[in-house]
Amino acid sequence: MKGWSFLTNHARVLLCIAHDPGVRLRDIAATLGVTERSAFAIVNDLTDRGYVVKERDGRRNRYSIQADVPLREPIGRKQTVGELLGLLVDSGTTSAEMGG
Repeated sequence: MKGWSFLTNHARVLLCIAHDPGVRLRDIAATLGVTERSAFAIVNDLTDRGYVVKERDGRRNRYSIQADVPLREPIGRKQTVGELLGLLVDSGTTSAEMGG
């Protein structure tokens, strides 16, 4: 099933950031198998919609996920980004790393 995934690239970028808040766009792109330009556009989508906050840390960016922001999908009750990541991310990731 090459080229098929349950998760969108936006969700996969959130996972990359959850695993490493200091992740570089180059590494996100390599993980997803997309161009750096595509990774940049996805990160901008996520920051523009309030799911991720981007802060400059020297020459690099550091990201924090806003875990309390509701997902966009109308799936009954309002699910948050944090609840989704709680299902997908290693339990070793702290809520502080996800902005919560």
